[in-house]
Amino acid sequence: MKKLKGCLYSASESNTKLPDLGPDLIMSEILPRLPAKCVGRAKKVCKEWLSCISSKEFVMMHCRHMCKGSRQKILSIGQESCFISSTTVDLVDEKTMITLPFHVRPSDVWILSSLNGLLCVCLRNTFEMLIWNPLIRSYINISDSKSYGFFKIYSDAVGLYIDSSNDYRVLHIKRGRFTVDVMAYSRRTSHWKRIPFLQKRHYHTNGYVWSGGDFL
Repeated sequence: MKKLKGCLYSASESNTKLPDLGPDLIMSEILPRLPAKCVGRAKKVCKEWLSCISSKEFVMMHCRHMCKGSRQKILSIGQESCFISSTTVDLVDEKTMITLPFHVRPSDVWILSSLNGLLCVCLRNTFEMLIWNPLIRSYINISDSKSYGFFKIYSDAVGLYIDSSNDYRVLHIKRGRFTVDVMAYSRRTSHWKRIPFLQKRHYHTNGYVWSGGDFL
């Protein structure tokens, strides 16, 4: 990394083009530090990049770099209170109590999925699903009168993702009696849309239990 910084510094001082960094430096120091979406795009550069980025070694490097951010927080939900703490070792004992913006006990909040600081949660008393940012105490109720956005434990699974247009979406797998419905909620349009998914009937039986881990 020092070599890379030196290259950037000398180039900016002399107003010349950057020297060839070499594939090893790019693969070991630059790509692992990029956001996941940029890494996905980098796979399309060439077969060599696709092979490297798809390897287990690169995945491990990328995860280690993504986990180093001092901005990452831990949300702890207890029976009667909620706390936010830092992942930094020096600050791990410093906790900030937060108040829920919705009128339920903390123990009645289920965390279904998380992405970039946003949480998809379910309220145990109504089964309504919400998108919640605990740092700014802002939330959106994504359930509606058409029975979309209601979570059923042991039958449903939920995941958050960002699509190609940078729209945050909630993927909700709902299993009924010998059927599987998959709905996608758009944060941009505030609407649900049914999408085709797993049409084979053996996935529709009670022999399969969905979980958030399915989306990994």
